[in-house]
Amino acid sequence: MATGLGDIPGIISKVPYIKSLSVDAVWLSPIYASPQKDMGYDISDYRDIHAPYGTLENVQRLIDELRANQMKLLMDLVVNHTSDQHAWFKESRTSKDSPKRDWYFWRDPKYDEAGNRTEPNNWKSLFGGPAWHFDETTQQYYLALFLPSQPDLNWTSDEMRQATYDDMRFWLDRGVDGFRIDSMNLMSKHPDLPQAKITKPEEKYQDGSEYFASGPRMHEYIQEMRKEVLDHYDVMTVGELGFLKNAEDVAEYVSEDRHELNMVFTGDIVDMDFGPGGKYERDDFRPSKIRKITNQWQSIMPKVNGWNSVYLDNHDSGRSLSRYASDKPEHRAVAAKMLATYLLTLAGTPFLLAGQESGMANLGEDYSPDAYIDVEAKNC
Repeated sequence: MATGLGDIPGIISKVPYIKSLSVDAVWLSPIYASPQKDMGYDISDYRDIHAPYGTLENVQRLIDELRANQMKLLMDLVVNHTSDQHAWFKESRTSKDSPKRDWYFWRDPKYDEAGNRTEPNNWKSLFGGPAWHFDETTQQYYLALFLPSQPDLNWTSDEMRQATYDDMRFWLDRGVDGFRIDSMNLMSKHPDLPQAKITKPEEKYQDGSEYFASGPRMHEYIQEMRKEVLDHYDVMTVGELGFLKNAEDVAEYVSEDRHELNMVFTGDIVDMDFGPGGKYERDDFRPSKIRKITNQWQSIMPKVNGWNSVYLDNHDSGRSLSRYASDKPEHRAVAAKMLATYLLTLAGTPFLLAGQESGMANLGEDYSPDAYIDVEAKNC
């Protein structure tokens, strides 16, 4: 029975409504077992469901109901990191000799001139603070680019990759039709994990994305994933590629000749009004920005026989209606239709964030970030 929480039975009850929108597929944000430190992006078991959302049987029924209505189900695949409550990490942290020690990044401390213990490098977490966290048990640091409770998986470990592929097969064998792969290009990092360049001298920790994103083995990992798993099923993949805005570099991931991903999310379309402080410090939005970005992606994809994802909203940013148009009552309907016309007349597959189809807007400015149950918002 649906609870109103946004659980799986509730989604099942809305299948007729979703079909009425002419939707072809439903993509779910993480529904796996999780301590919910980061809205489910901290997974403790890839083969189980967060109890308030439902059960494995509920998911199977959802797959069946969607399929009966000519729709598909995509899952969010979060394999750059796990929860620190995942069995893999629990075993990894027990000993330096653990068989799963190299499934995560562990490094010895460094010491400053005064003999104080410091992190292995100066990388800043994407949620603020250091990206390295000291573990008393083995007196080493582990890498966590998001929360301290989200340790990064080490994709150089052959055994870890095979275990991940097994988890993917678990869902594909149940009838899942593909994956949106979260933070995909963080899976390959510079092998030396070097110091980040000092770009903000006033801060202790620095942006290390030059070294932790789009590393030298990224394409190798995707091609192996295809060979080991994806090519054995009729499925679709869309990869989230943060920190990668160069069109030629992105095109390599979806080029027909390379046979890697079906589509990508780059993020540039949802940060057009970001100021120096990112999404929490808005800059003026100008139509020339969306024209430039749209022309870039609509032009380059045909050159590589690739395919575009077309979107304006996602779960990481505010509503496009409030940011790129007007959510004032007198303008809201026509503004939402204008944005929908933009989305639905481009070459590519349109993605809608739930609520976008009805012109959902941001909450008012009197709603403080402190009221959000969101780590990034609270740290802004």
